[in-house]
Amino acid sequence: MSDATTPAPASGPAAPVPPTKDHGRAGRDLRAAVLSAVVLLGAIAASLAFWKTAFMLIVAAAVVVAIWELRKGMLAKGIDLPEQPLMLGGVVMVGVAYFYGAPALVTATAVTALVIMLWLLRRGIDGYVMNATASVFTLVYVPFLGSFVALLLAEGGWRGDGLDDNGVRGIIAFILVTICSDIGGYIAGVLFGKHPMAPVISPKKSWEGFAGSLLACVVGGWLLVVYLLDGDWWVGIALGLIAVVMATLGDLCESVIKRDLGIKDMSQVIPGHGGLMDRLDSLLATIAPIWLLLHYLVFRA
Repeated sequence: MSDATTPAPASGPAAPVPPTKDHGRAGRDLRAAVLSAVVLLGAIAASLAFWKTAFMLIVAAAVVVAIWELRKGMLAKGIDLPEQPLMLGGVVMVGVAYFYGAPALVTATAVTALVIMLWLLRRGIDGYVMNATASVFTLVYVPFLGSFVALLLAEGGWRGDGLDDNGVRGIIAFILVTICSDIGGYIAGVLFGKHPMAPVISPKKSWEGFAGSLLACVVGGWLLVVYLLDGDWWVGIALGLIAVVMATLGDLCESVIKRDLGIKDMSQVIPGHGGLMDRLDSLLATIAPIWLLLHYLVFRA
């Protein structure tokens, strides 16, 4: 056979592979991350300032997106969450928590869990326990914990200056003290991080970053409780300690979930941050103990 029938090798150099963008020790596109954060915080601030019930719509939308992300991630392991009852039940849980309080939230959570288990019966026996267990886990992790935001916003009572109600001030304190944990840890970790806290779970998280989070949270908690909520200074210190511990555990738990599922980010819905769950992990972990602290030691003191 003639050599002419053999395809000639491609001439010229091979096409270069586009390099992966390196964001350095920051680990993210800082410009996009800051812009996204400003937009999200602006939407939250506007809802709290003009019609606080609109903030519940934001929370409900976040619950729906977070459930979608978790289902998408769990499909990588063959776990198929039932989106419809989880999303509908999650929205109902947020609503009843805001309008009717903690007892109604517990009832709505139990009913939603039962509905989900009955819903999964339609799929048959194979994979029932795996899907039902993952569904109840998702139910508690996202809408149940997220509904404590509604409980905090629903706190009644107006301050003497009449500027705003306790619930709005509580939400502001909750968000800002959690942001203190993220920012303090980020700055200290980038500048001084040398000793990994959990190298297998989250290689970028360091003890120096945790120290930065601790300092920022304690100072931030003290200032917020004393000057925003008119509470005792020691409650502010407790708020900061709770926030830094729970926010760190929330970050680590989310990292474990992603590593188990074999994904880097839950999605790419927030430029510079990844998925919504990648930003909600700290907030979901801190909201329940923060509500408990403020409910009994500030608003009812």
